[in-house]
Amino acid sequence: MPYAPLRNLRILVVRFSSIGDILLITPLLRALRRRYPDCHLTVLTKRTFRPLLSDNPRVDRILELSNGNSLRSLAREIRQTKYTHKLDLHGNLRSRLLRTLAPGDWFGYSKRRIARTALIRLKRDAYPPDTPPTAERFFEAARALDVTPDGAPAEFCLSDEARSHADHWLAMHGLATERPIVAIAPRTAHETKSWPMSHWLTLVQDLAESGVDSVVVGGAEEAAACQIVAEAGGARAISVAGLFGLQRAGAVIARAQALVSGDTGAMHMGTALGTPVVALFGPTVQQFGFFPYNAPGVVLERSLPCRPCSKMGGAHCPLGHHRCMRDIAPGEVRSALDQWL
Repeated sequence: MPYAPLRNLRILVVRFSSIGDILLITPLLRALRRRYPDCHLTVLTKRTFRPLLSDNPRVDRILELSNGNSLRSLAREIRQTKYTHKLDLHGNLRSRLLRTLAPGDWFGYSKRRIARTALIRLKRDAYPPDTPPTAERFFEAARALDVTPDGAPAEFCLSDEARSHADHWLAMHGLATERPIVAIAPRTAHETKSWPMSHWLTLVQDLAESGVDSVVVGGAEEAAACQIVAEAGGARAISVAGLFGLQRAGAVIARAQALVSGDTGAMHMGTALGTPVVALFGPTVQQFGFFPYNAPGVVLERSLPCRPCSKMGGAHCPLGHHRCMRDIAPGEVRSALDQWL
């Protein structure tokens, strides 16, 4: 039974980061809006990630955590607003501190820490066979609100400005006119999740030679590596890493026939935009809950079984910290792409 009258609802959803996790809360936001169309729905996130939700029609308001807006000031505003339902979808030290500063009825979800640790450290799969993906685990925090997943993918809603800019930029560089285009996201936050650079170069060169354009996407810190990947495609490939924000980068991915990515935020952007994804996975296994969620795509996975590797903190990967990823051949990725090109 609901713990508060289900009228005049003011719902606060807290998820500070990162790209993939924030997009994976959108199925819950959609379910809340459909179940309670007149509710007031606020999301608290870091300012950096606001563009992921800025044009989402399910959200009434976005609160930002930034250098100019401290956790203490946010807590004061939360206390004053008197939310009827407060959902902690992060479950870290910062969100627990927020719950202390703005006390009341908070609800969270299980992060399956014991099962995750057992799989990483002991190579023992303790996850139940019916363990849901992360997007559906978030619904545990809203158990009192009587909402269920609808089976649709995550959502990344783009502004007209972002779409127009992407169209203009691609046309200006002579891409995606008469040739198909593939978005490439070559870098990840962790080297252990990265496909080898030589494989990316081979893939982009092969795409160019076979009549397919490439646009390489990534953050500013990845710009140098992304530029090297783009150069492998000559005039038929270009990098926007560090040039575009999340909205405009999303618009480029939305224009692509497919996206090739590792376990990155870009992968979740692709699934949330309806762009088919070829996802390359090594140390991140399906039980962790971060595979592409209910969207067109192919997962090429190289993980278990293998022995622990010190460079991965004991996670599975033999003979070098990204051997598993190296075993995914560029030709295998190219074959997976063919169905959309």
